[in-house]
Amino acid sequence: MSMPSLTFLNLRSGLSLSLAILFILLSLTLFSSSSYSKDFRIDTYLDKVQPSDLFPDGERFGPRSERAPAYSVFKGETLLGYAYLSSDLVDTTGYSGRPIDVMVGLTAEGVIKGAKLVGHHEPIVLVGIPVARVEAFIQGYVGRNVFDPQLTNGAKPPVDIVSGATVTVMVIGDSLLRSGRKLSQILTRATLQSSTSPTRQIDKSRQDQADWETLVGDGSLRRLVLSVADINAAFTRSGNAAAAARPEPGPDDDSFIELYAGLATIPTIGRNLLGDAEYEALRARLKPGQQALLIASRGRYSFKGSGYVRGGIFDRIELIQGEASTRFRDKNHRRIGSLIAAGAPNLPEIALFTIPDNMAFDPTQPWRLQLLVQRATAALDKSFVTFDLGYIPPEKYLTAAPATISPPPASAAQVDALADMPLWQRVWDNRRVDIVLTALAVLAVTAIFFFQDALVRRPKLYERTRISVLLFTLLYLGWYAHAQLSVVNVLTFVDAMRHDFRWDYFMMDPLLFILWFSVTASLLFWGRGAFCGWLCPFGALQELSNKLARKLRVPQVKVPFAIHERLWPLKYIIFMVIFGLSLHSLADAERAAEVEPFKTAIILHFIRDWWYVIFAVALLLAGLFIERFFCRYLCPLGAALAIPGRVRMFNWLRRYRECGNPCHRCAIECPVQAIHPDGRINPNECIQCLHCQVLYNHTQICPVVVARLKKAERQAAVMTSDPRRAKYPVPPATL
Repeated sequence: MSMPSLTFLNLRSGLSLSLAILFILLSLTLFSSSSYSKDFRIDTYLDKVQPSDLFPDGERFGPRSERAPAYSVFKGETLLGYAYLSSDLVDTTGYSGRPIDVMVGLTAEGVIKGAKLVGHHEPIVLVGIPVARVEAFIQGYVGRNVFDPQLTNGAKPPVDIVSGATVTVMVIGDSLLRSGRKLSQILTRATLQSSTSPTRQIDKSRQDQADWETLVGDGSLRRLVLSVADINAAFTRSGNAAAAARPEPGPDDDSFIELYAGLATIPTIGRNLLGDAEYEALRARLKPGQQALLIASRGRYSFKGSGYVRGGIFDRIELIQGEASTRFRDKNHRRIGSLIAAGAPNLPEIALFTIPDNMAFDPTQPWRLQLLVQRATAALDKSFVTFDLGYIPPEKYLTAAPATISPPPASAAQVDALADMPLWQRVWDNRRVDIVLTALAVLAVTAIFFFQDALVRRPKLYERTRISVLLFTLLYLGWYAHAQLSVVNVLTFVDAMRHDFRWDYFMMDPLLFILWFSVTASLLFWGRGAFCGWLCPFGALQELSNKLARKLRVPQVKVPFAIHERLWPLKYIIFMVIFGLSLHSLADAERAAEVEPFKTAIILHFIRDWWYVIFAVALLLAGLFIERFFCRYLCPLGAALAIPGRVRMFNWLRRYRECGNPCHRCAIECPVQAIHPDGRINPNECIQCLHCQVLYNHTQICPVVVARLKKAERQAAVMTSDPRRAKYPVPPATL
């Protein structure tokens, strides 16, 4: 297994041109003026939000705090909390290298009451992911306490990650928690480090006898009654025309649902509804201080639904108390056959739900049960409205609690210790499997190049290897892991160099970082081809679709070389235009970078506005007739990599003297027409697919190899027929 010859290139004209271009780009980059400032102050955005955006009851902003960059928010004369800008308190730098600004409303207890995205430069959100999806992700933190240990250990956020914008939303979620904790430390340390004992508790000694009518009448059980007319009116008010157009059938006064709820752990309620044996069994199952609800209903609508059967969760009901809420799972549920209270109606659905002990539920305070009603509007679409059943524990069941000293909760420093690890390190830790698989793919491609002689001598093995790598690149790196490099990454890197460069900006996405690191190294050895030809998901999609087209006998268009060499500079022009725009406005450059169909075809899986989809499909259709059409003529990333790729140190592609004169076999079969008619390989255009090297060694296709083999056979025949020549044999030609 021989290593390929490492022949140094003649870099005179090409290297000089490349260095000149690089010098111009660096000059523009380093000396261009910029008005960018790292410090984003809350005053810049205060007029863009209303107090009610951050606190539902907020009426006005108060004075700015002297201790922190935060404004107090009031309802009348009542202080609700504080409004602040996340980037004023912590580093919120996203993948763009610039801060992501979120205005946040925080209570003195550390609860996020509201949050609003007010500024960002994230490329995937500017062009690609709808900003509404990021805003919905932010709303998932509303109602959460920033000191909740479940949110500070780097685990999965409390809401689903926005596919395709992983880095952006993880930075947002992390900065919401860290900025909230920091503000709380500054403004409300005393409140966070102490707590008061509850003043009331459930009177366990009171165990009155009561029938159904009494329990409902005195508020021990609360009832929500909804008719068909109520449901139809609610969907009409929701503003969803499709939902309003599909009314619930039946008379208006028909019962839709009659829902009852009560706190089963109150002895009078639990014993009268369940019986002594069932009530004692319930108490035995509960942990100290844990509570349970009894929920029952009748009517055409089920409060249980069917989701809990499939996924273990009751998605139609939610328990809410203050800022805390929970949905019940199957493990919290116990079905009850019937209620024993005198006069109790026949209720088809009766269940006991244990309140999870991680919810800070106070049985002496009001709470509400929220019922979600859904209506199908299309085959896969639904509309939703909600109704609240409010519950206030009757005073007769409450008594004064003995005075106790509660241990203080974890201090801010202790909570912060859980999140000491930088976000990028947590991301790397959570994606170990993806990192290993990507690193193995890079090592596999590296091995293919270093031991290419052994591979290209076996055409069938080469073809299977190449298709396997391309499939892995497309299916795993592209469609699954979204590890698609883009010219936007180049622009972001240059922009960070101009302002406030930090490596952790670019380590937020470990797979992209690994690929960029491998690309940087491979440029010194093979130019841009190692990535463009093997590890680019969109390039793999083009090549695989073209191979399928050939099998289906789709005619292939051979672009005349004179036209071809005038078209391939287009991608360099596109790159220079986008790069020039980035020096003026990174946002404009990111929009112009949509000439890359990568987001549409790879990251967003063609789920996007129709004009983006049509553009991406048109490029793929062109690739069915002209292999790698986009790579050849339009790809700005390929152009950006080709410029530094000119300084590669070695030439790994072997050629014969006869290549180009008289033989043109490689030039004809080159997938991207990177070989000139005179036999020269254009390194800027070569994708290092190694097809020419397969032909170079092929004993039946390459005319040079065939001729030399025949010559060797003739010499061997002559020596065999003339014994006198056997004494001085002529060595066969070297292949």
